[in-house]
Amino acid sequence: MTRTLVRAAPRRTPRRARVLTTTAAVLVGVTALAGCSALESDGAEPSASGAAASGSVTLVTHDSFGLSDGLLEQFEEESGLTVEIVQPGDAGVLANQLVLTKDAPLGDLVFGIDNTFASRVIDEGVVVPAELTAPAVEDAAAYAVDGDEGALTAVDFGDVCVNVDHEWFAAQGLAEPTTLEDLAKPEYKDLLVVPNPVTSSPGLAFLLATVGAFGEDAWPTYWQQLKDNGLKVADGWSDAYYVDFTAGGGDGPRPLVLSYASSPPFTVPEGGDVPTTGALLDTCFRQVEYAGVLAGAANPEGAAQLLDFLLSDEVQADIPGSMYMYPVSASVVLPEEWTQWAPLADAPFEVPLADVAAHREAWLTTWSDTVIG
Repeated sequence: MTRTLVRAAPRRTPRRARVLTTTAAVLVGVTALAGCSALESDGAEPSASGAAASGSVTLVTHDSFGLSDGLLEQFEEESGLTVEIVQPGDAGVLANQLVLTKDAPLGDLVFGIDNTFASRVIDEGVVVPAELTAPAVEDAAAYAVDGDEGALTAVDFGDVCVNVDHEWFAAQGLAEPTTLEDLAKPEYKDLLVVPNPVTSSPGLAFLLATVGAFGEDAWPTYWQQLKDNGLKVADGWSDAYYVDFTAGGGDGPRPLVLSYASSPPFTVPEGGDVPTTGALLDTCFRQVEYAGVLAGAANPEGAAQLLDFLLSDEVQADIPGSMYMYPVSASVVLPEEWTQWAPLADAPFEVPLADVAAHREAWLTTWSDTVIG
């Protein structure tokens, strides 16, 4: 049986490109791959510890997953497993596909379910607890989802924030905005682009930031103000950042874009020492990414081994440079440019995850009716 392996390359660009794949194509392609993986994993011989020492383990993840060259190969060499990667799309698409295929799982381990969708995969029984041994498991416990019994384990986190092009504002002689309220002021008309929260996990995180800032009753009014002020909505983060943002490399027209607090260090020009962009830390929502063993996985032991690997010192130290998020491990020394140019927000906006679970779909419908019409 022929298998198509997709191995994501590390990206030296701001987090994160999100490409949505047609649902039907995903279901056909990845279900066939998962089925093939299941057939071939059945023949794996367990080691003395009970973990599979040969065969394959399939990681289902979003389309921005990537580690530095050699890390996954190191895991394969040490574990005796072959890692196969399936990438249906953004975190929202990922969660939807896992729910739709929970009776015939797409793989063994999922990585990239964030806190905006965590409750859904838990409630649907998509993931199951696993016994883990990595030291960072204790650090990950600080990000545990309420009501979860260990089915999801935090791997990394970061702040979704509006980013500003310093050079554009300096050239225009216009003061930069600093708050959510500023973004709706007339002087910033036609300057902001955000990804669609229906199709983008950063977009949903920003929607939740406005819910946390203005409350469940008033946030639609704020979005109406943004719309009236010339807000542009892009399909995903990559379109917003690389096409519409003035500092994204595509000569876009908009100097305000939704991205991450960790994006600015990657806009330091060659030969320079100062980023051309910055994050507005009073506009942020903290995003946490989780991994979990899929219920009904063909190789749950291999999935647990791979999850332990994601929490290893080597991978945790690699996360800032390869996936542009903060590692959950407290023992990792962050790159110097991160401590200077990628600070976390002191007080990101928050929404209880129970409220997200209860109202997510209704909020998305209200947002669509308000902004898209």
